[in-house]
Amino acid sequence: MTIPLPLVVAVVFVAALVRATFGFGDALVGMPLLALLIPLRAATPLMAMVAPVLSAGLLVREWRHMDLRSSMRLVLSTVAGIPLGLFILAHVDEKPVNLALAAVIVLFAAYSLARPGLLRLKTEASAPAFGFVAGILGAAYNTNGPPVVLYGALRGWPPEKFRATLQGYFLPTGLAILAGQGIAGLWTRPVVTAFLASLPAAALALFLGAELGRRIPAARFNRYVYILMLALGLALLIKNLAGY
Repeated sequence: MTIPLPLVVAVVFVAALVRATFGFGDALVGMPLLALLIPLRAATPLMAMVAPVLSAGLLVREWRHMDLRSSMRLVLSTVAGIPLGLFILAHVDEKPVNLALAAVIVLFAAYSLARPGLLRLKTEASAPAFGFVAGILGAAYNTNGPPVVLYGALRGWPPEKFRATLQGYFLPTGLAILAGQGIAGLWTRPVVTAFLASLPAAALALFLGAELGRRIPAARFNRYVYILMLALGLALLIKNLAGY
């Protein structure tokens, strides 16, 4: 398999810039573009390798803002949801589940754009529920991110806390996913080569994302988060309706 490194590195840079600025969205941007350049069997582990690097970089930058308690609640409840997710994977069609998830995300993002600030979770009491759903979806369909992003948006965290707390969740879960892919034999030499070639671009994106994140006012940041969530929900909706 031949990987066009310059194009792949450019895609990783753009995806990493989105993640560094908003705390999520790298897969939303990177996976569709990488799928145009390389097989999914290479694109998926490549983004999985880049993701923990971005999470670690963001945590180094903003660890003081991380809500460790919320992150750990989400991580532990995600682990608890994995067995049920594996059962669903074996016995339930993924399309209706993903369509329901996409509909919830689209409706929430659209409503929040139209009526910002009205939907809020005032306490952490529901964190285990969101994490548990993330574990189910992650084990069954590799979509653990949306419920956690939805939880962070509903909590109304300021930008720094939003980015940092999400990374406190994404780093351990991302490493677990990466390890699983390694066991499955997806760490091929071309993929590892592309990952190493992308590291300087990811580092630059982390630096530029820090600058962009600081320049975006909190109110506008939240609006951009909802727009990204809307795009995420629509992408998930289109993917499942189109059947690919």
